[in-house]
Amino acid sequence: MLAHDDAPRLAVPDKAAARARMKIDRAGWAVRAYACYDRASVMKVARAVAEAAHQAAQAYAEWAVRETGMGVVEHKRLKNELSAHPLVDFYVDTNLVDPRIDNARKMVELPKPAGIILALTPATNPISTLYYKTILALLSRNAVIFSPHPMAKECCRDAAARLEAAAVAAGAPAGLIQCIEEPSVPLVQALMTSPNVQVILATGGSAMVRAAYSSGNPAIGVGPGNAPVYVDPSANQGVAAQRIVESKAFDNSVLCTNESVLISLDENRQQLERGLRAAGAHICTDAEVGKLRDWLFPHGHLNTAAVGKSAVWIAQQAGIRVVPSTKAVIAPVERFGSEEPLTKEKLCPVLASISVESFERAVSAANMILRVTGAGHSAAFHGENPQRAMDFASALPVYRIVVNAPCSQGAAGFATHLAPSFMIGTGYFGRSSVGENIGPQHLVHWTRLAWNSDAAVPFGDFSAVRVVSGGPESRSPVSTPAPAAAQGDGMDRDLLRQLILQELRELTRGQS
Repeated sequence: MLAHDDAPRLAVPDKAAARARMKIDRAGWAVRAYACYDRASVMKVARAVAEAAHQAAQAYAEWAVRETGMGVVEHKRLKNELSAHPLVDFYVDTNLVDPRIDNARKMVELPKPAGIILALTPATNPISTLYYKTILALLSRNAVIFSPHPMAKECCRDAAARLEAAAVAAGAPAGLIQCIEEPSVPLVQALMTSPNVQVILATGGSAMVRAAYSSGNPAIGVGPGNAPVYVDPSANQGVAAQRIVESKAFDNSVLCTNESVLISLDENRQQLERGLRAAGAHICTDAEVGKLRDWLFPHGHLNTAAVGKSAVWIAQQAGIRVVPSTKAVIAPVERFGSEEPLTKEKLCPVLASISVESFERAVSAANMILRVTGAGHSAAFHGENPQRAMDFASALPVYRIVVNAPCSQGAAGFATHLAPSFMIGTGYFGRSSVGENIGPQHLVHWTRLAWNSDAAVPFGDFSAVRVVSGGPESRSPVSTPAPAAAQGDGMDRDLLRQLILQELRELTRGQS
């Protein structure tokens, strides 16, 4: 019998999508088991994963730079290390596992983890972001599935597997930490809209963050940075210059917290510029500013080839001669805001600079810069005038002002006492849901048992009340085994079975 054109054909399902669904299934099994772990067991797993992360910090720093072509190995190693044990240490007293009993308010609060987290990671900070989101998920008893940027998929896949192995060795259920092998826009969009994903942690480009917010699932996203840094005449100009240049040179400015536009007053401009040169910055002439603008912002849009590259490399590409030891390129400009592309976010060691006649004018300039991009994110202040620091912070639409510290490290919590983070919440100013540095507390909600406030109604005695949680040795056995993970490039039996079943459903669809 001849086949008809409208006869059903064998439709081979998308293997990447099928694998992604399997990862969600494994994560669901794992998180249900992990939600029963007590705090000691959770901390044991987190510490073991932090140690595995720390031990591989150097190797993954080298791998990330090699794979993405962005950043500085030494600085990526430091970021990786800071996202391991120091991150766990910061939250060591944050108990997100045990119930809270408030006798005075006659209230009991029970922690409820989110469940399955879909975590997007950028090419600029791939491993440190993966480390950071993994620790946050573990401390809050959640499972995490990573969707890495395609430019950093190999190092992220390997790192996720390493951390998963360390977690399992410490007693965690298999499937808590997974990574998409071949990320693509359609696949990520499908995952973001999956009803089995409870929350999305979106770090990356604005388009991807907006997609996360419009997915229909809860999302915590971050907006772009564009930090203005003001240097007051009361500051030690040489020290401020040193901090700013070191911040711009740190990992070639791939952190969104790096300074973007330098603002000074006319009275301290020359002294500040001497400090900048002494710290290793090249200050452009008017002609060089024109060359830099043309190369860095062709047709008004950022040349992404500059992201994460060194100051020397960028200067060479723009046709500017600099000494080999140059750490940052300073571009003095007359205009700012929408009229000057160099005052937009750059993610490279190029710093626009402007000089104005008064402090009030400096505040206005910072506001105009943030109005273009960077609202809700960060700014920096250098000076010894507390009133001006307060006025500067009060006037700007940002949620963190770094004072007398490098903004790259300071706003991320590595040179200040802010929470260490690779997700900088931009809040309502930046059209985000959270305005602080994201931590594990944002991945847990609490059920509250609230007693009658009438003093005549007694509150319960919880001294002998059983809490439904336990470590890996004490929890009830789970009857359903965890789905097997795919091994290597070959197809595992579970995936093959799912593919065959899906093909059969397609063949029999519409037939009686």
